[in-house]
Amino acid sequence: MAKAEIGFERTLDDGSVRQVYVAHNGGKYRFFARGRRFDNWEAEAEPPIEDWLELLDCVRRRVARRKLMPEEESRVIACIRSRFPRHEF
Repeated sequence: MAKAEIGFERTLDDGSVRQVYVAHNGGKYRFFARGRRFDNWEAEAEPPIEDWLELLDCVRRRVARRKLMPEEESRVIACIRSRFPRHEF
């Protein structure tokens, strides 16, 4: 993975696992997901709040390890607030 990509796994309600990666390019976050290792990556137009919160957690951990700039956390929070204005942190 490139430095501007963050990957994680999400467990769905039915118990299946979905691999997700987020690419940060040009100030935008693009989410991609697939079910299994050799499946094709599919772009997600409207990722759920759980994916955004997982991205925020990953960014916070990378900021603590000095792999990302501290401003990146505030950018992710701003994106979450613009998409989900009623969500509290």
